[in-house]
Amino acid sequence: MGRKVFVVGVGMTAFVKPSSGRDYPEMGKEAVEEALRDARLPYAAVQQAVCGYVFGDSTSGQRVLYQVGMTGIPIYNVNNNCSTGSTALFLAKQLIEGGLCDIALAVGFEKMAPGPLGAGHFNDRASPLDKHLAKMGEMAELQNLPHTPQYFGNAGLEHMRKYGTTELHLAKIAAKNHRHGVRNPRAQSKREYTVEEILNSRRIYGPLTKLECCPTSDGAGAAVLMSEDAVKAHGLQDRAVEIIGMEMATDTPAIFQEKSCMKVVGTDMTALAASRIYQKTGVSPKEVDVVELHDCFASNEMITHDRAGRQQ
Repeated sequence: MGRKVFVVGVGMTAFVKPSSGRDYPEMGKEAVEEALRDARLPYAAVQQAVCGYVFGDSTSGQRVLYQVGMTGIPIYNVNNNCSTGSTALFLAKQLIEGGLCDIALAVGFEKMAPGPLGAGHFNDRASPLDKHLAKMGEMAELQNLPHTPQYFGNAGLEHMRKYGTTELHLAKIAAKNHRHGVRNPRAQSKREYTVEEILNSRRIYGPLTKLECCPTSDGAGAAVLMSEDAVKAHGLQDRAVEIIGMEMATDTPAIFQEKSCMKVVGTDMTALAASRIYQKTGVSPKEVDVVELHDCFASNEMITHDRAGRQQ
């Protein structure tokens, strides 16, 4: 076991539609400065930083942080698709846990293009998801639509066949998430929708309607992490929150060996990460009071809820 790691400060921008006029350096800086204020620390106290983003050029992290300070610290840039922000936090935690530093900063930021996710700008090389797409094509007829709703729409259809999930279940998930947005002043969507409105919104793919699919969004968030010694040295015991466990996992060979659209979108790695965290922390699913799941599509929240052990 490594050293204990604590969160001592957090910051976040409002999340807005792409083309809002805000660029990633501005948003990243805002989140970082808010996190530092929350931690009552100057940027000069930060010893290492991890920056996460998907849609941006190399060293965008330096572009963000140089506005706050140029102290010569190591700055790492990470890109891990939907888990990019949590990857930045995970790596910052490991830096402290392993004794490489006492104060680390994790920041995630994104400036996206309007509309659905496209194929990207790297059409002269293999797609990282070409094998996943081919596997899905073995189980469902691919359509001339963005791939992402097809992944999660087909996974949702499989869940319906296996467990009796209905479109009503998915609409209720989306309605709950829209209610959360109304109560969050920094959320992009602040309108509440009824289950009927969600079910009657434009069909996107399979069981998914427009109001069950997340929009693209621009925004940033940051966190300051500390070792236990640093927390005591800076007198921040009253605000330090320990990270008692954090896990990451990747796919197993089963996603290509078995015929399952749910496995293609990551059910196995979700279950693997969940089992590891419960084992390492000694916490059972029944003891968890608050759960936040990746709700890129309503179907994914349903699937992830199961694989995170919440059905126990």
